[in-house]
Amino acid sequence: MPERFRIIALTMAAVFICYIDRVVISLTIIPMGAELGWSNTEKGIVLGSFYLAYMVTQIYGGILSDRIGAKIVLGVGLITWSLFTLVTPLAAAAGFTILILARLGMGLGEGVTFPAWHSLYARWIPKGERSRSVAATNSAIPLGTIFGLVVTPIIITKLSWQWAFYLYGAVGFVWYYFWSKQVTSSPAESATISEEELTYIADNAPATGPGEDLSWRVWLFNRPLWAIAVAHFCNNYTLFVFLSWLPTFVNEKLGIELAAVGVIAMLPHIASFFSANLGGYFADNLIARGVNLLTVRKLCNTLAFGGLATCLCLVPQFTTTFGVMAIICVGKLFSGFGAGGYIVNHADIGPKHTGRLMGVTNTFAAIPGLVGGILTGVILDVTNSWDMVFYVTAGVTFFGGAFYFLFASTDKQFD
Repeated sequence: MPERFRIIALTMAAVFICYIDRVVISLTIIPMGAELGWSNTEKGIVLGSFYLAYMVTQIYGGILSDRIGAKIVLGVGLITWSLFTLVTPLAAAAGFTILILARLGMGLGEGVTFPAWHSLYARWIPKGERSRSVAATNSAIPLGTIFGLVVTPIIITKLSWQWAFYLYGAVGFVWYYFWSKQVTSSPAESATISEEELTYIADNAPATGPGEDLSWRVWLFNRPLWAIAVAHFCNNYTLFVFLSWLPTFVNEKLGIELAAVGVIAMLPHIASFFSANLGGYFADNLIARGVNLLTVRKLCNTLAFGGLATCLCLVPQFTTTFGVMAIICVGKLFSGFGAGGYIVNHADIGPKHTGRLMGVTNTFAAIPGLVGGILTGVILDVTNSWDMVFYVTAGVTFFGGAFYFLFASTDKQFD
């Protein structure tokens, strides 16, 4: 097996763990909220507080990954968030404020994840394999989400909601053993890579070696980077609202019992898994055929954002569980084309600074986790309307697609 495939497999495992640890609260909050007497706004605060800390370590995680290596940064981050996942039940028992502090600690650990592995891939993955490799790794997001949605209700009903945190937190420590033994931050550091693969990666990877210092003034006013950041923000608004509130929507609006909530709520994430991988191959195939890189990025991104937003607008028109979930799944199928759009654009415009640039845009894109979670709770408390939640989400998605189409670039901006 080529060394880079092992890197991808273990990175996918890290993202998988990241999302089972992140999604568990969206299901456990149903019995937690009932047990502790929380309002929807208080639930929104619990769900959203994670993202307040998640934003803090994004840029620094990217900078450190580009400088000292992503292996160390991602490893420390995963152990940190796994520890805070383990102690969440104890924090909840200690009081609302202590629980929020535990959620903040978990956010600090998870904040380095995406900047770190994008920095790692900029040094390990050849350009012709980048879209599908990033797509495969991002597809661990729906995989982790599906696993969490299916398994968590079983743990809750068979054991308790506390045990979901204990079991998921422990998985991270198992992963770290293999990560520490089998991964290096760059091909040149590997003692087991073949000479053939090392040469191939060195000739075709976007970046080699550490990234130099990059003044904040250089990226702060860069329009192509802002095109990525806005698209990232708008995409994550939809993602985080779904992660945080879809189980509650299925339970309250569609009337599905808690034991079956995970099975129903996982359907859009199954669609995301397949569509993300297809979108990555679609983009790499167009590039291999000689289609202009910027055309590929804009085409994929427009299909993703336009298709998803249209489907979200149509959700309130359906009244059955089958109809609602079907149109949401179609929207998620469209969203998979984003694997060839904004999400791989960082390495186009700044290969050596990929981790830092991902940190910049993912910091901006973490805001919806805080705002979207709380705003959705407020919308429900004030209007008692799930329709309004979907219309707002659709509008944000449309805006992200349009902004990227107007201002995106694939020309190098920082190297």
